[in-house]
Amino acid sequence: MTAPLTPPPPPNHQPPHDAWQAPPAGYGSGHGEDGPGMRTELREAVVVTAAMALGGVLLGVLWWWLAPHVPLVSDSTTVYLKDTEGEQAIGVDGTFTLLALAFGLVSGVVVFLLRRRGGIALVVALTVGGILGSLLAWRLGIWLGPTRDVAAHAKEVGVGVTFDAPLELGAKGAVLAWSFSALLTHLGLTSLFTPKDPDPFESPCPPAPKI
Repeated sequence: MTAPLTPPPPPNHQPPHDAWQAPPAGYGSGHGEDGPGMRTELREAVVVTAAMALGGVLLGVLWWWLAPHVPLVSDSTTVYLKDTEGEQAIGVDGTFTLLALAFGLVSGVVVFLLRRRGGIALVVALTVGGILGSLLAWRLGIWLGPTRDVAAHAKEVGVGVTFDAPLELGAKGAVLAWSFSALLTHLGLTSLFTPKDPDPFESPCPPAPKI
């Protein structure tokens, strides 16, 4: 009887790495059973949307308080701008936009700190909540500002007397600033501070030594 020609494998021999082996234990735990259910995510999204919408009250008050006044004057027949070269109208739009961007920054940070997992539901909540809050702020600022009946106001104050124009938002795209800022902030924080899931195709063991 002859001995086998193939030597037995060494004691520390490891089989070649299988590229299709199962992912390591715990992979995807951030999106699996340990994560919140769909009902919880929807409830959190509703809370975020409602909170941002109610925050529009504060934004509207601040806009009405901080926005520059546009002076008007009447000559008994016509109402016109007292300062035709003034930039108060641009300042009104700029004030709303800057405030909305600041509100979006705060919203994105708060939502990230309260729920670091993120998710599609929160993205939708930040978008819808920012738009609703901006619309509420816009209408509230107009309501708090000077009357929109310019002719009656001019008649009331008298000829040659300066009075404030109604609060208007000329740049309607400013209502998107809150949502844009919130989404950008939340996305940036999530990409920087949320741990990544392990690669399912990465071997948990070191490569086998060459023989």
